[in-house]
Amino acid sequence: MPSNRVKLNKWSRKLHRWGSLATVLPFALVIATGLLLQLKKQSAWVQPPTARSDDPGMVIGWDGLLASAASVPESGIASWDDVDRVDVRPGRGIAKVRSLTSWEVQVDTRTGEVLRSAYRRSDLIESLHDGSFFGEWAKLGVFLPSGLIVAGLLLTGIWLWWMPHGARRRKARSKTRSKTGSQTRA
Repeated sequence: MPSNRVKLNKWSRKLHRWGSLATVLPFALVIATGLLLQLKKQSAWVQPPTARSDDPGMVIGWDGLLASAASVPESGIASWDDVDRVDVRPGRGIAKVRSLTSWEVQVDTRTGEVLRSAYRRSDLIESLHDGSFFGEWAKLGVFLPSGLIVAGLLLTGIWLWWMPHGARRRKARSKTRSKTGSQTRA
């Protein structure tokens, strides 16, 4: 009859093998998008760098902010209905206006001048990273179970790594005991 250790070893190998196959695609996507998100402040392709005004403060008001953002045709902004969100940074003297098309317009909050305008990919990459891009069913039905399986892979990987090291250690201890036991008898 196999011992519990042998059963655990077999179970760990099976979980490791099949869990790896089950999670390869979602986990590869999480890794790739995670790497891109790690570089979002360093890569203008992922997220436009934040501009800075020479004279911080808020003067132009909401109507002036909308007019400035609407002056960039690529943004597709004509009214507040076309705006996804506004990120105001008073200390930097800018407001980031993001359109529903993921275009970001950075506006000087004193003069209304457009300081920078670019497509922002970080929100798309984040939605791919957490699975919400594919819908709530994928986020909770694919990405969450994949994360749990990967946590199991971590635990079984540690066990599979430790197993031979522990066996060598036990073997060395038993050799040491048998040598000291035979020396004591002599």
